[in-house]
Amino acid sequence: MEFTLVGFSQNSNIRRFAFKGVAADRTRRMFVVGADLTLISKHSIPLQELPLLCRQLLEGRGDDLSDARLVFAAENMIEYVTRRLEARRKADEKRKPYRRPGGSAVVGQAWR
Repeated sequence: MEFTLVGFSQNSNIRRFAFKGVAADRTRRMFVVGADLTLISKHSIPLQELPLLCRQLLEGRGDDLSDARLVFAAENMIEYVTRRLEARRKADEKRKPYRRPGGSAVVGQAWR
């Protein structure tokens, strides 16, 4: 099923994202994913990433989409933050250590 963001609404600290799901047989169905903005800021998740994370939540459900209303819960947020930290750690390991330019510790004496 393909999901397209249609819009969002907000009621106090809960932001609800509306998605249109199109199945392989071209049937359409609406889905709503809610997220608590207080938890988003607690886990340092950028607000711009929230629609994509909600869509990934829908895609991760696979064929188990009997409920049209879902919640991007604290467990999902912790899982996302853990994956993001692991990716950052791996990127830091691949980064080459800083090397001071020049080969000599005593600059200017290499030619003598």
